[in-house]
Amino acid sequence: MIINKIIDEDVSQIIDENNGLRELYGKTVMITGASGMVGSYFVYTLMKLNEDYNADITVIPLIRNKNKLKKEVLSKKYVIPIEQDVIEPIEYIDNIDYIVHAAGPASPKIMREHPVETNFANTIGTANTLKLAKEKNAKGYLFISSREIYGQPSKNQRIFIENGPLGQVDPLVPRNGYAEGKKAAENMCAGFREEYGLNTKIVRLAHTYGPGMSVDDGRVQADFLRNILNDEDIVLKSDGSSIRTYTYISDAISAMFKVLLKSCDIVYNIADERNETSIKSLAETMVNIYPEKGLKLVFDIPNEINKGVAAFTLGILSTDKIRDELNWEPKYSIKEGFKRTLEYLKMEKVNEKSIIKKLIKE
Repeated sequence: MIINKIIDEDVSQIIDENNGLRELYGKTVMITGASGMVGSYFVYTLMKLNEDYNADITVIPLIRNKNKLKKEVLSKKYVIPIEQDVIEPIEYIDNIDYIVHAAGPASPKIMREHPVETNFANTIGTANTLKLAKEKNAKGYLFISSREIYGQPSKNQRIFIENGPLGQVDPLVPRNGYAEGKKAAENMCAGFREEYGLNTKIVRLAHTYGPGMSVDDGRVQADFLRNILNDEDIVLKSDGSSIRTYTYISDAISAMFKVLLKSCDIVYNIADERNETSIKSLAETMVNIYPEKGLKLVFDIPNEINKGVAAFTLGILSTDKIRDELNWEPKYSIKEGFKRTLEYLKMEKVNEKSIIKKLIKE
C-alpha cells in the first residue's frame, strides 16, 4: 500500500515500533476526524496492516464529507465510511472493538471564528463516541487531547506533568473553547472509566506536524511550510521568543498506539522535549533546510496582537511517563521531520498538477 512514499515509510515505522500491532488483527476500529492529519495516519496504518500483513481489520472512518478521503482509501472493501458530523448521535449495527476520537478543529483560525463548533466537537462529539464505545463494549477508546488543557503556567513553572498542577485558562475567552472543550472531554473519559469500566485512554499532544497537516490553518509551522514551498522568505509577526516542542506525526502516532494498546494508566503526554525550540529558531531551521533557495527570516511585528493564536506561550510537556512505562523514543529531529513534510508537500503538488493536466486532456 503506497498512498505516498513518505507516508508509507512512516506507517512502516509505526508498525515496527509496536510489535506489528497484532492486537488489532481481525478487529474493527472506528476513527473520527479520519481526513485530518492524526486521523488519516491511523487509517493509513490500519490499511498497511491489511494490505501487507493480511490483518483483516475493518476500518470505519467517521467523517463529515467522505470525499475528503483519498480514493485509495474509499476503494477498499474493508473501509466502511460513516458520513456525518460527530456531534450527531452515531449508529453502527455491527461490533466495534476500538474507537479513536480525533475529530476536532486544530486550526487557530477556526477556533477564533467558530468557538462554539470547536467546543461542540470536543464535548458533544466525545459524549457521542463514549456512549457508542459503551454500547459496543469496546476493548479500547482513545481521546486525542491537547497541551492547551494545561493553560498558562504559573511564574515559576516550566514543565507540565500528567498529574501535576494546571495553569490558567480563562473560560470567558471564546478562543479558549478549544482548551475548555478538551478539559470537559477528558473529564468524561475519566467518568466513563470509573462509572462504566470503559477502557478509556487520553493523550495530550504538544505541537505535532507532518504530512496531512494543512498549510493554511494559521499556525506558525503551517505558515513557514507554505513559505518554503512557495520559495518565499519567512516573515515573523512576533519576536519569535515563544518556546514550543515539535513532534513529527509518525513519532506521535506510534506513541498513541502504545497508549491505546499497552498502557495501564489513563493519560499520557506526547511531545519531544529534544525538539524544544523558539519560534524564531524554528524559522531559522526551516530556511536552512534548502540553503540553495537563498531564503531568509524577516520580522514584521504588527501593533495589534493576533487574538487567534494560542493564549499560552509557556510550558513544556514532560514525557518521562510514556518513555519510562511504554518505552517510547521519538525518531525525528525538527530539521528531519520538517524536511520530510516538505518533501511530501512537493510530491503532492506534482501529483495535483499531473491530475489537472490529465483532466484538461480528457
